[in-house]
Amino acid sequence: MTNKAVYDALVKKFRAHFGREPHVVAYAPGRVEVLGNHTDYNEGFVLSAAISLGTFFAVAKSTSMTCRLVAGDLMREVTFNAEDVAPSSSDTWQNYVNGTFAGLADLKPPAHGFDAMFLGNIPLGSGLSSSAALEMSAGIAFAKLYNIATDAVMLAKIGQRAEHVYAGCKCGLLDQISSLAGQENKLIKTDFRSVTYETVGMGPDACFLMCNTHAKHTLADGAYNRLRENCETAAAHFATVLRHPVNALRDVSMAEWAIYRQGLSETVANHAAHPIGENERVLKGAKLLSEGNLSGFGALMFDSHESSRVLFGNSCAELDAVVDAAKKIPGVLGARLSGGGFGGSAVVLVHSRDAETASAALASAYAATFNTPCEVSLVKPSAGACVVA
Repeated sequence: MTNKAVYDALVKKFRAHFGREPHVVAYAPGRVEVLGNHTDYNEGFVLSAAISLGTFFAVAKSTSMTCRLVAGDLMREVTFNAEDVAPSSSDTWQNYVNGTFAGLADLKPPAHGFDAMFLGNIPLGSGLSSSAALEMSAGIAFAKLYNIATDAVMLAKIGQRAEHVYAGCKCGLLDQISSLAGQENKLIKTDFRSVTYETVGMGPDACFLMCNTHAKHTLADGAYNRLRENCETAAAHFATVLRHPVNALRDVSMAEWAIYRQGLSETVANHAAHPIGENERVLKGAKLLSEGNLSGFGALMFDSHESSRVLFGNSCAELDAVVDAAKKIPGVLGARLSGGGFGGSAVVLVHSRDAETASAALASAYAATFNTPCEVSLVKPSAGACVVA
């Protein structure tokens, strides 16, 4: 469904279920990570973009302290008390909203409950961060409904805490910042040490193809957390052997990694090399974009995927097949996995004039390998989250 169709469907369902109009409707987009994989929690740099798919969240005040939350696609309702919010082991989709509400309630205790419903068009498990879109759309809607003053960084951190404490995934801030800070036709370059960001223009002749492999993409099962723990172990090692302060892998260069990796297991050393190299690729990539060098930028995307595949181990056969096919298709400039990895989507950089033929070629190559379709869609950097009504 288009965003307009999703909005209309949500308001209609809300009206039918609760018997009244929502007081606030907010929207937050998913995101595509273009360069800088697993660098956010290593205090590094990322180039990302908000996309044209997202989640709408509608909410109205309640006359009691009861909170009613409905997943609009399932039409399943859960309830909890506004003064007693806790993680749930059943209907775990609610934890992203519950955790966001709890974070805002810490800033200003709620005077009433709510009736709420959400609906989106981001394919679940696609690696486009449907979870952050839900958190940020809920956060913006709740902040408006309860008159809570916040800003992008504060709201992003509230969403991150919801992931950590309620959903059990030790994610960084990339997804939330990207959803909030997006701009049309621009990438977001974020420094996750200072948590500041700026936009970088893509130029008029560039777009992305998102190739959803439909391969399993679950990060709360421990794989993401183990990678993060290994990065932290490596940072602690380098802090003891380098002659300058090391607070995170952001502070280590590839040259230093090569010289001082002794003492780390091969697995931990390789896992550390990936975000260290990614940081350097992001900085180089931003410079290439400022010079209008799309081909050079695309080459860095290919390098990034190879690092994910060989060093970090967060790719999979389906994602590798998309990237391998992309290398052989005329008009494709670069390709890599997007997001946490282990499945989901690959992002492919193409000239706009080549998008249609490249889409068909990618879908055909994937079907020939796996006998199942790969969903390919055109994505352009889009505006970030906002109150809609």
